[in-house]
Amino acid sequence: MSEAAKQPSFLHKYLAFFHIRFSAGLQYRAAALAGIATQFFWGFMETLLYNAFWRGDPSAFPMGLQATVNYIWFRQAMLSMFNSWHFDSSIFSAITGGSISMELIRPCDLYAMWLTKSCASRLSRVVLRCMPILVIASFLPAGYGMRFPEGCETAGDVVFALAVTLISLIGSLLVVSSIEMFVYISTFYTLNHAGVRMVYGMVAGFLGGELVPLPFLPDGFYDVLQYLPFAAVQSAPCLIWGGTLAGMDALRTVGLQFIWAAVLIVTGRMWLNRSLKRVVVQGG
Repeated sequence: MSEAAKQPSFLHKYLAFFHIRFSAGLQYRAAALAGIATQFFWGFMETLLYNAFWRGDPSAFPMGLQATVNYIWFRQAMLSMFNSWHFDSSIFSAITGGSISMELIRPCDLYAMWLTKSCASRLSRVVLRCMPILVIASFLPAGYGMRFPEGCETAGDVVFALAVTLISLIGSLLVVSSIEMFVYISTFYTLNHAGVRMVYGMVAGFLGGELVPLPFLPDGFYDVLQYLPFAAVQSAPCLIWGGTLAGMDALRTVGLQFIWAAVLIVTGRMWLNRSLKRVVVQGG
């Protein structure tokens, strides 16, 4: 067998990175149980809050009550993938500690490797948490529990909503991981990542619909924010599953997610390549 045949394929290398990080993330079952309890508690408290507002003035709601409840439970179930505060500490350590030199001599693309690790880490966390929350929430009474999206009257409608939501989640994972890459790359310049992480967490949380669904913001805000990459992370899939975005509106939103993912990945790769030219590793 020739040497070229013995070399792992381009795809095989990154699948191996994905598998290693994904398997490592599945080991934290105790943390997952704690996360499930916390997310279910907050989800239930939020549904109680919005139910109280709904009974006070239903006409003030830009979304239906069930669509809002679906949004809340779906966001809580997928929070481990959406959240803006989860980062890979090993990447920060590699940049600030000097082990980036070992990363650079590996026969693989550094950006692709870090992006793969980020996607695998987020996916492993959400796999352990999402199903218990979704199952329990589906058994709660109407107005408090999760249901199929509004407007789904036939089995075909349900299948379409599920398919579009799943594709939207893939786009969401790519967008949030590619934004996360910008925080890592900024550490080449700041060396201390705490400030950038804090600012990013606050901005992404507000502009992405983590604090309140974007349609609840004052008139005109949602019309602008829905086109930003932050909305492509959690607002888009949650609004699709809630039924607020349906049909062509849902498909256009999913298309925008993948456009943002492509733009962010290309831009991030260019910035990383430029940053690597100024890397100096001291020690001996």
